[in-house]
Amino acid sequence: MANRFWLRCLAALLLALPALALAQEDSKMLSELKKLAWQEGPTSGNVGTKATIKVPAQYVFLDESNTRRFLELNGNPPMSDHYLIAPRSLAWFAVFSFEATGYIKDDEKIDADSLLKKLQDSDGPSNEERKRLGLGGLHTVGWEVAPHYDSASRRLEWGMRLKTDDDKMVINYTSRLLGRTGVMSAILVSSPQTLTADTREFQSALEQFSYLPGEKYSEFKSGDKMAEYGLAALILGGAAAVATKKGFWAVIGGFFAAFWKILAGVAAAGFAGLRSMFRRDKA
Repeated sequence: MANRFWLRCLAALLLALPALALAQEDSKMLSELKKLAWQEGPTSGNVGTKATIKVPAQYVFLDESNTRRFLELNGNPPMSDHYLIAPRSLAWFAVFSFEATGYIKDDEKIDADSLLKKLQDSDGPSNEERKRLGLGGLHTVGWEVAPHYDSASRRLEWGMRLKTDDDKMVINYTSRLLGRTGVMSAILVSSPQTLTADTREFQSALEQFSYLPGEKYSEFKSGDKMAEYGLAALILGGAAAVATKKGFWAVIGGFFAAFWKILAGVAAAGFAGLRSMFRRDKA
C-alpha cells in the first residue's frame, strides 16, 4: 500500500515538472522584459533618423538597443537599427527597420506563386545560418495574406505562415512603406488565432507613422538615387533583380544571413503578472 502511495506521488511529480519548468521560464522572461526601457504612450517614437510614429495610450515603444534585446529574448539573432511598437499586453508586436535602397518605382506586377516558391527554396540556407547561431529552424508554409500594394498609402503588404521545428505556427505580417531614399519595413509578429484582430490594430498603428520632411515618397527629385529593383524584390529581401545577373543563390545568401524574412516571437499575454510591467492608468 505504501509503495502504491509513493508511486502515485512520483507520477504526480513527473506530470507537474513540465508545467513547473514552463512557469519558471515564463517568470524569467517576464523579469527580463521588465528590465527594458519601455516608452509608454501617449508619446512619440523616433524610428531612426528617417521617421517617427505616434504611440497612443495603451501602447509601448522601444528604441534601438532595447528592441535588440527584446528580439534576442524572443529567439532572434542580434539586430541593429530596429524599433518596436506593441500594445501594453504584448499580445503582438511590430518591428520597424529602414533600408536605404534608393527610390523604388511602384509600377511592377507581383506574381505571388513564383515568389512563394523562391521563399520556400530559401529555407535551407536560412536555417543553416540559424543553426550556426544556435537558433531553431523556421519553415515557410505559405501565404496567410497574398502580397498586395496600395498606391495611395505607398504600402506593400503580405502575410506569411511559418512553422518552427517543433511545429509551432508563427505569423509574420509585413508592411513595406516606400520613402524617397528607401523603404521602411514594419513586421507584425502575431499568432494564427488572433491575426485578423491583430492586423487591424497593427494597420491602425501604422496610420500614426510618418516619414520626416524630405524623406516622403512624394518628395522625389530628379537626380535622387534609384533602386535597382521593384516591388517583387522587396518580398525577396531586395536581391531578386541582381540575382538574375550573378546567380540567385550567390546574391541572396547574404540576405539569409541578415534574416530579412522572419521574426520569431512568444505569446507574452499569458505571463503571470504581465499587467504589472507597466504603470496603471490614473483614474
